Amino acid sequence: MRTSIATVSLSGPLTEKLTAAARAGFDGVEIFENDLIGSPLAPEEIRERTADLGLSIDLYQPMRDIEAVPDDVFARNLRRAEHKFRLMRRLGVDTVLVCSSVSPQALDDDALAAEQLRRLADLAQEYGIRIAYEALAWGRHVSTYDHAWRIVETADHPALGVCLDSFHILARGSDPAGIADIPGEKIFFLQLADAPLMALDVLQWSRHYRCFPGQGDLDVAGLVRAAVRAGYRGPLSLEVFNDVFRQADAGRTAVDAQRSLALLQESAGLTAPPAPVVPTGFAFVEIATADTARITPLLSALGFSRTARHSGKPVDLWEQGEARILLNTDTDTGSHRPDPSLTAVGLENPDPAAASARAESLLAPVLPRRRAPRDAPLDAVAAPDGTEFFFCATGRPGHPGWTGDFAPAPHTPGGIGVTRIDHVALTQPWHQFDEAALFHRSVLGLRPHASIDLADPYGLLRSRAASNPEGTVRIALGVGASPTDDSARPQHVALATGDLVTSVRRARAAGARLLPVPANYYDDLAARHEFAPGELETYRELGILYDRDEKGEFRHCYTVTTGSLFFELVERTGGYDGYGAQNAPVRLAAQRT
Repeated sequence: MRTSIATVSLSGPLTEKLTAAARAGFDGVEIFENDLIGSPLAPEEIRERTADLGLSIDLYQPMRDIEAVPDDVFARNLRRAEHKFRLMRRLGVDTVLVCSSVSPQALDDDALAAEQLRRLADLAQEYGIRIAYEALAWGRHVSTYDHAWRIVETADHPALGVCLDSFHILARGSDPAGIADIPGEKIFFLQLADAPLMALDVLQWSRHYRCFPGQGDLDVAGLVRAAVRAGYRGPLSLEVFNDVFRQADAGRTAVDAQRSLALLQESAGLTAPPAPVVPTGFAFVEIATADTARITPLLSALGFSRTARHSGKPVDLWEQGEARILLNTDTDTGSHRPDPSLTAVGLENPDPAAASARAESLLAPVLPRRRAPRDAPLDAVAAPDGTEFFFCATGRPGHPGWTGDFAPAPHTPGGIGVTRIDHVALTQPWHQFDEAALFHRSVLGLRPHASIDLADPYGLLRSRAASNPEGTVRIALGVGASPTDDSARPQHVALATGDLVTSVRRARAAGARLLPVPANYYDDLAARHEFAPGELETYRELGILYDRDEKGEFRHCYTVTTGSLFFELVERTGGYDGYGAQNAPVRLAAQRT
């Protein structure tokens, strides 16, 4: 289906919004009235600009507080409407959005509303314009789509139909199944937005917290399916009011928006792009540093051994169990991240070629790479924060083997009991948190978990994890307390062990500097849980944090931060599936000390 986006969904002046929409591959736009009023371009120039960009203008919006009003007020409304209709002809747009009235002058009279909308449609028809009537979730008397349809049906005018808005419908808990009662030709327009579930006034919820489909909790795909089954054949158009999007780069936001529509159409069964290829594990993490002396002592203390060197690049392979860390000292990368920092993640993948095709279809192109003739071809895509994700098939016959690019190095096997990488945590730029959540879901095929807030000494941090069903790939996404607080965008790698106490003792004996934990934490822990004799004292001695739920237990501890990077040692028992969020405030406070 054709795709469209409301200019209110993007930041910047109107010309930048139009350019961003066109470059992201949209077919059309909704022109928001404020964007037009604030533009120095005449309507004819805007019409020409959109045509040059290959865009249609699908909707002009909004027209407010029109119907069910006293006669003298309606006369003024018709005068206002006729002026807008003349303007629309200059713009070259044939559909206008009319929102259900929120005016205190509006009367609770459906018959009057139908009569006045019919008169409005008569006038619009003279200008070749259609009226798309939308029920605002906070409308004074009309706040549901089925109510709006009853009024439109009563008015019975060919130039009058309904506009269905996913937020207004789903935020009120209305059942989209009723859309089947609306003839497809009377659904003039379909506006789409998702949102996180929040206990908030619906107007404030709508004006500040909408997001693109797939980034929130609403069943937007189900609503789209209902509209298409009813016979809707117009564009799928995004109308998203979001404070963060309004501050973000319009080009990035437009790409994120287009990706959300691609995923939405797939979820609704309207398209069949390359199927998701869910990763099965971590192949490696890559750490970039110009000075190995800052990181190699820590890796050694954590039980890793330098096992190999890349044949053509300044990259070392460090291993322990199934956990692999690449240490890259190539400083000519253009990266502005702190040193050291986590720059890439290798994901074990059942079909790397199919994973690359999936990424390309969702506007995440495969990155160009410098590769020697004998290097294994290894595709990677960039996440919104710049982290590169490689699609790997380590040691599997019939697939390129990246480990073959490394020459073995003399080493003495050791270890502290680390078995594999449990998860990685990536702090996102403020404006890209929702974009990152959608990327990890749609491109990487991971299942998103609920977003949670973590208490930091300087504000609340948002965190949202994504994982595969087996829990062998876990990625925790975080964002700072404010747009100016990236806190150096800390990242960390969590390493799994089957016996945390033994691993910590070995790491400390080898010189690992672990994060000190306040004694008050253990006093509180004693009040919350019962422990075997001596267990809590051991945790206090070693700086081990503890959590449990109905499925199992979680023990973990952290190293001090180097650059923007730290490590975590974790032990999961039973079916514990979390990340120790209960302990995050203690860890964050200790890292700020």
